[in-house]
Amino acid sequence: MGFLDNSGDIILDVVLTDLGRQLLAKGDGSFNVAKFALGDDEIDYALYDNTNASGSSYYDLQILQTPVLEAFTDNAASMKNKLLTIENQNLLFLPVTKLNQAIATTKLHPSGAFFVAVDRNTEDNSNNSLTSSVAFDSEGLLRQGFILGESLGAGRESSNYIRVDQGLDTTQVSPRQNLDPDLIETEYMIQIDNRLGSIVSRDGVIRAVPDSIDDDNIAYYSFSQGTDQQFVFVNTSTENSVNEVIAGPRGTILEFSIGASLELNTSTYLFSQLGSTTQLPNQTSGNTTTTKFIDSIVKVTGMTTGYSIDVPVRFVKI
Repeated sequence: MGFLDNSGDIILDVVLTDLGRQLLAKGDGSFNVAKFALGDDEIDYALYDNTNASGSSYYDLQILQTPVLEAFTDNAASMKNKLLTIENQNLLFLPVTKLNQAIATTKLHPSGAFFVAVDRNTEDNSNNSLTSSVAFDSEGLLRQGFILGESLGAGRESSNYIRVDQGLDTTQVSPRQNLDPDLIETEYMIQIDNRLGSIVSRDGVIRAVPDSIDDDNIAYYSFSQGTDQQFVFVNTSTENSVNEVIAGPRGTILEFSIGASLELNTSTYLFSQLGSTTQLPNQTSGNTTTTKFIDSIVKVTGMTTGYSIDVPVRFVKI
């Protein structure tokens, strides 16, 4: 990654993404630039100076001369903040996407991530008269933030899951007001490291199929309102409650869980290559188990506004 000098002429730095180069290399005419996106990741709008003594032409000079990032070839890393066009210019607020931690089963682990137990032995090994598993506590209750990555909750207790809420997070507009249709996220994209896990429905019944997997092993999943009702649906709540994290008008809800990959489930190789170890409380009160872990990120992006959040995930195996 590098910066390009932007002190003179405007710079247009363009590269093809991994997928673009792949299509171009086929040489079968399938390569066609049909869409593009613009971003402003490197811009600090606090540099806008409307008190500049030289006049209005100089108010945004510092912004216009800010060095710009070189174009990224990695489509998973480029343009975290995409620009969008909204026809309605009377808007006072723009929608956001927020991780919902107001419900007991959607809270992060106290350490600040969702913990995915990648096999049954890590989830619960009490059936084998053992107590070294880490997903359940000494009273047999699923710990906060733990996702059952093998059983997916198809056992004695449903798994925790991830919930993302969307809407206007402001107290200046009542949640009883309808959200402008142009501001409602009707489709979401989820990116996850395919070596580590996959996306499943909240109840673990539906194992989603990725749209594509790039050369960095990032799997892309898309879920639409109406088509994928088990994942995306309208938030019909019009009252403020302890379970709501959007203060104003609400749009849609995205719910999903994570299944462990076969490699993590059956092998410790990736844990040795990419991870480390830590001590986690096990099913015996006051005792801990040495646990292997790999930290990762699951990225959720709204396809209407481009608003995205990174969900921290830790895959664990004893």
